[in-house]
Amino acid sequence: MTLIDTHTHLYVSQFDEDRNEVIKNAINSGITKMILPGINSTYINLQNQLAKTYFSNCYSAFGLHPCDVKEGFKEELKCVEIELKKGNAIAVGEIGIDLYWDKTFVKEQKIAFKQQIIWAKEYKLPIIIHVREAFNEVFEIIDKLNDENLTGVFHSFTGNIEQANKIINYKGFKIGINGIVTFKNSGLDKVVKEIPLQQIVLETDSPYLSPVPKRGKINESSYLIYIANKISEIKEISVEKIAEITNKNAKEIFGEKMSLP
Repeated sequence: MTLIDTHTHLYVSQFDEDRNEVIKNAINSGITKMILPGINSTYINLQNQLAKTYFSNCYSAFGLHPCDVKEGFKEELKCVEIELKKGNAIAVGEIGIDLYWDKTFVKEQKIAFKQQIIWAKEYKLPIIIHVREAFNEVFEIIDKLNDENLTGVFHSFTGNIEQANKIINYKGFKIGINGIVTFKNSGLDKVVKEIPLQQIVLETDSPYLSPVPKRGKINESSYLIYIANKISEIKEISVEKIAEITNKNAKEIFGEKMSLP
C-alpha cells in the first residue's frame, strides 16, 4: 500500500540533523510521493535541492505563506514568480490568509493571496490554501476568482461541514486532512465523517501537528499512516481503500506526477 503526503515541510530546520533519513523512512513506509509547499524565499534553494535529489518522490510548490506577508512582501512575491517561471513547481502554495496570530498585515495578505492565485491560473497550477480564522476572507476572494482554471487544496482543514460543502461546491478543490483528525477534542472526526472521501487528500504538515499516537514528537511523513487509519475508522472503510481513493484525489489535483505504481 502506498500513500501520498500532499503537504510536508521537509526543508525546515527541524530536519537538519536527519533529513535524508526521514525521507528514506517515509519512502520505505510506503509514502512514496511528498509535496513540499513553500513558506518564503529562504527555503527555495533547499526545496529545489530535495526535488532534484528525490526526483521521483519530492515535489516543490512555491508561494508566500500568509504569516510571512510583512513589510517588503512584494520582494518575496518576486521570488515566487521567478520560481514559477522556471516551470518546476507542482503547485502555488502555501498561500492564503491567517488572522489567528496577527491582523496587522491583513490587507497585504489579501493582495498577496490574490496575486498568487492569478499566477496559478496563468501557469496552470493548483493552489495550496492556508486558512486560519479567515474562512470568510478566503471565501470572498475565491468567490471572485474561481473558474474552471482554478483548482487546489484547502490545507489543514479545521472548518465545519457548511464550510466543507462550500469548498466542495467550488468543484475544483479538495480538502486536506492531517493529524488534527486524530486529536480527541478537535471535533474534526465528526466533520470528516460527513465529507465524501472523493473530496479528501491526506497530509501531515510535518514537522507540525503530529497525529496520535505521536503527539509531542516532531511530525514526519511516515506518520501519514496514522491519519489514513483514523479516516478508515471514521468511514468504516479499509485503509487500503482510503489509500486508493485519496491517492486518486491527489492525482486529480496535482497531475500525473502523483501517479503511483
